[in-house]
Formats: sequence, C-alpha cells, structure tokens
Amino acid sequence: MQQFARYAIYYAPEPGPLASFGAAWLGWDTAAGTEAPHPRIPGLPRPVAELTATPRKYGLHGTIKPPFRLATGSDAAMLEAEARALCARLAPIRMQGLELAALGGFLALKATGDPAPLEALAAACVEGLDRFRAPAPPEELARRRTSGLSARQEANLLQWGYPYVMEEFRFHITLTGRLPAPEAEATRAALAPILAPLLPEPFVITSLCLAGEDATGRFHLLDRYPLQG
Repeated sequence: MQQFARYAIYYAPEPGPLASFGAAWLGWDTAAGTEAPHPRIPGLPRPVAELTATPRKYGLHGTIKPPFRLATGSDAAMLEAEARALCARLAPIRMQGLELAALGGFLALKATGDPAPLEALAAACVEGLDRFRAPAPPEELARRRTSGLSARQEANLLQWGYPYVMEEFRFHITLTGRLPAPEAEATRAALAPILAPLLPEPFVITSLCLAGEDATGRFHLLDRYPLQG
C-alpha cells in the first residue's frame, strides 16, 4: 500500500447519488482520487468553490477516527489489516436519517436518532486503532488549544490526540467552511431541496473506510471494510 502522510477512519456513503453529489459539491472525489466539477445551483451567496474551499481536501465523509500519523514500528499494511479485523467485529449502525443543519457556523449533514450506538462505534475505532497513532507534535497540540478547550477536551487531546472524541464526539458530514449567518442560511435554503431526495431514511452505516492524506493534503479512500459484528 502506498504511504500517506496521515491516515483516518471515515464513514463515506456507498457509491450512489449522495456520494456523487457530495464529490461534485466539494470538488474532490476521494474514491477516484480526482477533482470533480462543481454543480450549478441557483441561490447560493458565493460560488461553490468558495463555499467548499475548507472541507474540499477531506472529501464527503464523517470522521470516525481523526487523521493521525503512523507510530514508529507500524506501517500501512498493519493498519489496514487491523482496521479490517476491527470492522468485522463491529455491528452496523441504524439511525433515523440525515438532516442538513448549521453546526458552529458551517453546514453539515447530521445524523438523527439516538446517537449512542454511533458514538460507541467511533469510540471503539479511536481506542482499538490507537496503537498505530504517533503522538501529536507540540505545534499540533498548540494549534488545537487555540480554540479554547474544556477540561474533558484537553484530556482527550492528550490521551487520543484529538479533543472531539469519546464523550465529545459529534458525528457530522461537513459541507462548507465557516460562513456568516446570512450566507449559511442562503446556502442551506439552496441546498435543502436538492439534498432532500438524496438523504437516506433510515441512515444505515454498513461499512467504514480507511483514508489517507497525500502530499498535497488531499484525502483518498483507500479501502472499505464491512461492519459484520
């Protein structure tokens, strides 16, 4: 397997209308590893390329285990094998659906229904694959702290390399960068009728993906693992 700068475990929609629209909306197809032409959507306050500049490199995904560098003594093949084995032990997750929502100034798809099973899935991946994660360098820790962390988030940062895991985990699929409130509302209004027929009810997670960050900072979906527990 090709070496990447960082690796992550993501939820990514199976190939289909939502995955295709998400790749076009963000302008980056993680499965193909290619740029995708943006759709033409009336009513947007800015060009799609500007609205999606921040999340583009990550592609359409929901983070399960945040990006990390490989620990000394680990390699991509070892990570791939362990991730596959872990997913084979974990059960699929069934939620009510996905909804378009404003979260902290950006737009995202949020899962609806009891979050506990999805939170447990993410926690199992964060903990179960942590031996492959190299400690975050001091400059990364400092950057994470600039947003102001709670005591729980600081503890997560030190133990797991990222503040928003375990009790602080909130599943979401990012669609835009941070926007002023009027622009966020205008974008939501323009996107809502297009996304409505694409959003699943129920929302079922049957697989997770290993993603890798290339030298340019863009993420690629490297493999997909079915949840078989």
